[in-house]
Parts: sequence; C-alpha cells; structure tokens
Amino acid sequence: MFAVIKTGGKQYKVAAGDELEVELLAAEAGETVQFNEVLMLVGEGEPSIGAPFIEGAAVQAELLEFTKGPKVISFKRRRRKHSSARRKGHRQNYARVKITEILATGGDATGVKAAVGAASAPKAVAAE
Repeated sequence: MFAVIKTGGKQYKVAAGDELEVELLAAEAGETVQFNEVLMLVGEGEPSIGAPFIEGAAVQAELLEFTKGPKVISFKRRRRKHSSARRKGHRQNYARVKITEILATGGDATGVKAAVGAASAPKAVAAE
C-alpha cells in the first residue's frame, strides 16, 4: 500500500517504512506527526483519489531529525565598465521523517503538526 501526500507545497509518494526529507515541521525530534492531506491511496483493489483530499485518510510518521540541504550559491555579475558582482548563499532547512503507518480511515484531525509558520491545532486544556 502506498499514498501520495501533500506537505510543504510539495507532493510525495510514500509507503510504510520510507524515510524522506520534507519542509520544516513544527514538532520536536522523536514525536509522531500526522499528514492529513492525502491525495491518493493505492492498496488492494481500486485506487482512491481525493477531490482534493481523501476524507478520514492520514499518514503517520515519526520525526527523526532536522537537517540542512546543500548550499546553493547565487552569483550575479555585470560585465564591462563600472561592473559589479553579488554573491549570495542559501541552505534550506528540512525535517527527516520515517513513515510508520498509512490509515485509509480513522485519521485524527486534532494533534496534527503543521509546517513552520502555519497555525497549529489548538491544544485541549485540562480541567483542574
């Protein structure tokens, strides 16, 4: 069984046991994260395709670590007289996750960790 999920503006084809690097997540290393934006599920029988997402489907993963991508250098130079040059570097931050389970139904809408900068799900307050 495999699924196609959407996170960080990108789509990934995942199966149980896969490790992949996704955009930075608002969670701690070792936590379980859940991706609710499942675009397609393929298992035994016909594939399920969402419009745009499959209701109740989810993919659970364990957050292993935070990494950085390779350094990308942007260099611009103007030629001839009065020339100038500009050098700029960038390294993208990633979260390394391991897919633990693909749920066709029973995905929990609460407790989902979202991408950094997005509003996270509200936490329940314990009564004292």
